[in-house]
Amino acid sequence: MSKNLVQFIIEEQRRVPGASGDFTGLLSDIISACKHIAHAVNKGELIGVLGSAGSENVQGETQKKLDVITNDIFIKATEWSGHLAAMASEEMDNIYPIPKQYPRGKYLLTFDPLDGSSNIDVNISVGTIFSILRCPEGVTNPTANDFLQPGVKQVCSGYALYGPSTMLVITTGHGVDGFTLDSDVGEFILTHPQMTIPADTQEFAINMSNRRYWEEPVQRYVEECTKGKDGGREKNFNMRWVASMVAEVHRILTRGGIFMYPFDTKEPGKAGKLRLLYEANPMSFIVEQAGGACSTGRERIMELKPTGLHQRVPVILGSKNEVERVVGYHKGT
Repeated sequence: MSKNLVQFIIEEQRRVPGASGDFTGLLSDIISACKHIAHAVNKGELIGVLGSAGSENVQGETQKKLDVITNDIFIKATEWSGHLAAMASEEMDNIYPIPKQYPRGKYLLTFDPLDGSSNIDVNISVGTIFSILRCPEGVTNPTANDFLQPGVKQVCSGYALYGPSTMLVITTGHGVDGFTLDSDVGEFILTHPQMTIPADTQEFAINMSNRRYWEEPVQRYVEECTKGKDGGREKNFNMRWVASMVAEVHRILTRGGIFMYPFDTKEPGKAGKLRLLYEANPMSFIVEQAGGACSTGRERIMELKPTGLHQRVPVILGSKNEVERVVGYHKGT
C-alpha cells in the first residue's frame, strides 16, 4: 500500500525524541487547507471565483477573488486547533494573532495562499507556499518582530501545486518529498520521494521584458545562455517563464534549471520582486534540501536577517553550478 502524507509525517515525528504531535497536527491542518484550495481552483468560473476582487494587497497589487478566498481558507483551517501562536500572509497588512477563543500553540506560520494568481484566469498552474517557524520561547502574544527570523530557522516549508494534478512538496530538513493528491480517496500519496536537483542544467527562467533594467552580471549570464555554443558556453540553453514561482520551482525540482528574479532598476525603491518570508525563504529551504543553491546574487538567501514582514529580495535559485556561476559574476570572478 502506498504511503500517504499523514503516515509520512507521523513517521517523521517518531524520529524526534519527545515530539508532542503539535507539528504533525499543524501540517494536517495545512494539508486540509490545500485540499480546499485545490477544489476552489479546479472549479474556477463554475463557482464564480475568477476575476478581480476590486481591492489591493499591502504591496499595492490588484487582488484576484481567489487571493482573498484562499487567504480565508488558510486562516480558517489553521487558527482553531491550538498549534499556532500567530500567522502572516502576503495578502494581509499585519500579522494575524490567533483569536482569543482558541488555544495558542508554539508555531508561527507564513504563507502565500495563491502564488501566480495573475495566471488563474487563463488556467495556468498556480500554487500555495508556506513556511513554519517556532514562536520565540516565552512569547505568548507574538508581534511582527517575532516573525523576522532568518530562513535557516525554518522548521518546515512546502508548496502545493495546482496543475494537471495537485501536488504537495515539503521539507523538514531531511530532504524533499513530493505527494500527489488522489482525488478518489482524498489523500496525498507519496509519489516523488527524496527529490533532487541536478547540479547542471540547460534551462533558465527569467522575465526577459525586464532585461534593460538588470545589473551587468545578470545581463552577462543571460546573454551567454541565449548565445549558447556560439557565445562561449559548452551547450545551448532553453528559456522558460511561467510567472508562477511554484510552477518554476517544481520544474527545477523535477528536471533541473535556474530561476531568476534579480534586482533591477525598474522600480529603484524595491530591493527585489519576491517576498523573503512568503516566497524566497520557503522555496530556498526546499531547493537547498534538494541539492540546489539559492542566492540574492551576493549572499545566501536563508542567512538574511529579515527587516520587515513584506520585505522583498532578489532571487536566483536552482541547479547549483549555474547559480554559482551567476554569483561569481556578481563577485567579479
